[in-house]
Amino acid sequence: MSWRIDFSAASLKFLKQNNIKENFVIDKIKLVLRKFKGENININIKKLSGEWEGFYRIRFGRLRIIIEFQFERNRAYIEEIDWRGNVYK
Repeated sequence: MSWRIDFSAASLKFLKQNNIKENFVIDKIKLVLRKFKGENININIKKLSGEWEGFYRIRFGRLRIIIEFQFERNRAYIEEIDWRGNVYK
């Protein structure tokens, strides 16, 4: 099954300002999906709690991607992309 990956306006703005390609983020999400299927993939992902309950954090160097997976609908929604110190504010 194929997944639909949607970006928030803020995440697209961050990518454009920092000259990061959307495909870079999509490739990371594909790795996460493979990890969820049980493959041995080396990617840092964590389920969040508190204000971000229901979201996951993907860590790649200083970059953080906050994403919500809707497994029943095969949909991933990227809520926020930012540098380490700014993403949770």
